[in-house]
Amino acid sequence: MKTRATLHGVRSLVWLLALALTAACTAEQPASPQVTLLETIPHDTSAFTQGLELVDGVLYEGTGLEGESTMRAVDPKTGQVRKKVDLPRELFGEGITVVGPRIWQITWRNGVAIERDRTTLAETRRVQYEGEGWGLCHDGSRLIMSDGSAKLAFRDAATFQETGSVQVTRDGKPVTELNELECVNNAVWANVWQTDDIVRIDPKTGNVTATFNLAALRPQATGKEDVLNGIAAIPGTDEFLVTGKNWPSIFRVRFTGVRQD
Repeated sequence: MKTRATLHGVRSLVWLLALALTAACTAEQPASPQVTLLETIPHDTSAFTQGLELVDGVLYEGTGLEGESTMRAVDPKTGQVRKKVDLPRELFGEGITVVGPRIWQITWRNGVAIERDRTTLAETRRVQYEGEGWGLCHDGSRLIMSDGSAKLAFRDAATFQETGSVQVTRDGKPVTELNELECVNNAVWANVWQTDDIVRIDPKTGNVTATFNLAALRPQATGKEDVLNGIAAIPGTDEFLVTGKNWPSIFRVRFTGVRQD
């Protein structure tokens, strides 16, 4: 069962020191055998990151928690929040994705998908759906959405209506708790909730084709809910931006030494 606690209190001095040190770190270095760390960028520690996507030089970020959920436009070079709008207090924000001039933002258990104007971030309409909302991405023709199970649902990018689905498996076993999603190069990349893993999925078959462990990037002094969550492909490169809930940094990385599954 997915549980999330509202965060309280001031971040520890360790986190503040970590932020200062990591913000200055730009040299390429191996984070692990599977991940090369290319750059460290500051990240707002009040952001309970649920969705992350880089489009036209703007990093769009959706955050969660009841009464704290937001939709943001962030400078990907500095981590500065350029624009932010709040969700109604009763809504728990989840995954986001850009579709042309619009942004879709889903909610956890509210059954509401919010369509936004990409320029202003203003809400333009709402669409109802059944079940939970976790991650969301756009593969160029359709939306792909996770709900905490091993299912990835395909949805119409204009109407949000479900058009099909696929079950995600690794070694023949279901992979559940698929969280934030990123669609790139005919694959779906997904955070696995409460782990340090990112999996790459073939959306045609549902098979996990690679698994990457990012434990080396986890900040010290993170709480139970402050898990890895947020994947944004950098267009025109083989690089990604990754972060976690309330993490002090966004990391620009390249995945190496792919473990094929």
